[in-house]
Amino acid sequence: MVFGLVLGFLDGATAWFYPETRPVIGGILVGSSFKGLLVGVPSGWFGRKVNSLAWGIAVGAGLGLLFAFAVAYMDAQQGTPHYLEIMMPGFVVGAIIGFLTQRLGIRPNAG
Repeated sequence: MVFGLVLGFLDGATAWFYPETRPVIGGILVGSSFKGLLVGVPSGWFGRKVNSLAWGIAVGAGLGLLFAFAVAYMDAQQGTPHYLEIMMPGFVVGAIIGFLTQRLGIRPNAG
């Protein structure tokens, strides 16, 4: 969860490089942090159930892409479609979260 929150915040912080987003950067940071948290929770759950780095990365990347698509779709409904700019970082952050949940996550004791 913490990985998702921090990486989501960093993902949102990249919006600063687009001058048209600067007036709403606070909302973007909160939304991206929450989106990262939403990716981190199921990725962490999956990481506790399945011990596979490849599947962990795939699940994290897929969830990141899914949630980023939802945000990009809402953005497009307001007349400013930025699918690539929103979905690419979401995909990468999700893959990193999936990797971290497999490598750094704590597994329950068997038995």
